[in-house]
Amino acid sequence: MSTTLDLVNALKAELKAAGITYAELAPQLGMAESSIKRIFAKGDMPLSRIDEICRVLKLDFADLARKVADAQPLRRELTLEQEKAVVADRRLMLVAICCLSQWTFEQILSTYTFTEAEGVKYLAQLDRVGIIELKPMNRYRLKVAKGFRWRPHGPVMQYFREQVVDDYYSGGFDGEGEMLTLVHGQIGKSLANLFNERLQRVAQDFAHQHLADQKLPAAQRAPYTLVIGMRSWLFAAFRDLKRDNAD
Repeated sequence: MSTTLDLVNALKAELKAAGITYAELAPQLGMAESSIKRIFAKGDMPLSRIDEICRVLKLDFADLARKVADAQPLRRELTLEQEKAVVADRRLMLVAICCLSQWTFEQILSTYTFTEAEGVKYLAQLDRVGIIELKPMNRYRLKVAKGFRWRPHGPVMQYFREQVVDDYYSGGFDGEGEMLTLVHGQIGKSLANLFNERLQRVAQDFAHQHLADQKLPAAQRAPYTLVIGMRSWLFAAFRDLKRDNAD
């Protein structure tokens, strides 16, 4: 929810963009310039006054509120309680994953066995959790950043470790467009972050391609899941063989 201060700051930006000074705004509101300066300095004004300024700007209040919402910082991580809410219902978690992949409401309903009412219910829950902002006609805006990730030791990742990892790696990785590569080696510590950045770019390329290919016919698309990981780690089966003084 936008605060009054957010709305006032947005109005300041709109006035500046329109080239309207406080001196020019004052007579259109029937106020003194000093009063205009004071209410903007305080960052607090009634909605009726905000509406009046919007009329001067020829700006709809809904558009102003939308600009404020779009300017809010995006979440990079959910709270523990938010993740618990998501993982408590596997159907809700499925819709959350679809939203993070930017599926449309119609795609979700055509792919999974949700009724329209159920789909709306889950979108509303994700709105309350803070993953999306639900809009009219069952559209939504993601409220998470591009670099969003589930908490490393949180409820969602714990669910995936227990329920998903074995299922994922049980495949042969020998189908069209599939691969599994394991590389072990020692590299300079300063290079580890560089490799992480390159791997993150691969993940972003995959996500962008997913969005770009939504225009293709369904018959020309196939679902893939990309998993990228990098750890300073030694196989459990070999750990007891390592010398205590070895790096």
